[in-house]
Amino acid sequence: MPRGTPCLPAGTVLVHDYLNQYGGAERLLEAMTELAPDAPVYTSIYDPKVMPPAYRTWDVRTSWIDHAPWAGRRHQWLLPAYAFAFERMRLPDCELVLSSSSAFAKMVKPPPGAVHICYTHAPMRFAWDFERYAEREQLPNAARRMLPPYLAWLRWRDRATANRVDRFIANSTVVRDRIRAYWRRDAHVIYPPVDVERFRHVPHSDVGEYFLIIARLVPYKRIDLAVDAFSILDLPLWIVGEGRDRAALEERSGPNVRFLGRLSDDEVGEVMARSRAVVFMSEDDFGITQVEAQAAGRPVIAYGSGGVQDTVIPDVTGVLVEEQSVEGLLNAMHRFNELHFDPKVLVNHARQFSKARFQHELADFVEQTLSERRSGRSDSWS
Repeated sequence: MPRGTPCLPAGTVLVHDYLNQYGGAERLLEAMTELAPDAPVYTSIYDPKVMPPAYRTWDVRTSWIDHAPWAGRRHQWLLPAYAFAFERMRLPDCELVLSSSSAFAKMVKPPPGAVHICYTHAPMRFAWDFERYAEREQLPNAARRMLPPYLAWLRWRDRATANRVDRFIANSTVVRDRIRAYWRRDAHVIYPPVDVERFRHVPHSDVGEYFLIIARLVPYKRIDLAVDAFSILDLPLWIVGEGRDRAALEERSGPNVRFLGRLSDDEVGEVMARSRAVVFMSEDDFGITQVEAQAAGRPVIAYGSGGVQDTVIPDVTGVLVEEQSVEGLLNAMHRFNELHFDPKVLVNHARQFSKARFQHELADFVEQTLSERRSGRSDSWS
């Protein structure tokens, strides 16, 4: 680190949407807890069995939903209740409320005098982009008919509760733009933390012939497009991950496609470093795995929409797919074959997304925000 380890104020409270699955949002929450190790973590539901053991040392405080029937396995059934659960949370007196939200956590009511900063992974996709969400998630027709009136109310509530947040942080420029469009608020971009130090690149002679996908096997990841394109090209494609789409993807795949299932972090780093490139066909809000690939010295081939516009330098650290289609990926593959990628350039580019950088930028932003509040210069917040 260029400076000593930063910290957040002693009077900090953390708020997070859910603690029943592990992904990039939870890794970001871990980086926040390192800055405020004594801060309580408020959330809707918490399943310690599926979360890392270290979470059991945290002061986790859940909503009433955590004690409701089906909260563990069928938490989606309680969707209409989440907004009410967060709005009814009673936070202790504190100086700072720092929420990590892609749905409901930002709706919490801060105690009097507290500053509320929301780190926004994305405004809730299922409310603001329902048709595309329903199509990708293959929602049944009954749900498609019943949900729109509730989602109309939820969009209204989502916009109204944005006023409970003093300042927003967005994880990418595309999310910043959505915050401006949906909530009519400005946001400061701080990229999420990526553990770039755990990746190592290998000599060119050790790079294999296969291309790689690392993702949850669900519809919106559009792995089907990659399977079809690589079948046409007859190039080896390895797929790491599990999900409800696996059987359908295996059925449409030829002998050139290999499914590896779920791998450990070390195994992922190994197959990533030895791949020719890592392929992404989904529109992600940021795309942590895209940065990890570059940290391993491997270029990416990614659909050029969403967070990839912040994480990939076109034709330098990867190739952007212009259209989310088989044809679009085929065109990008032809472009890829014409380029040379320097692993050192990729690794150096990835380092700007490190956890140390995230923690310093977050701590500096919090310090500046609190200083402005104390000096009475917070009128400019919007």
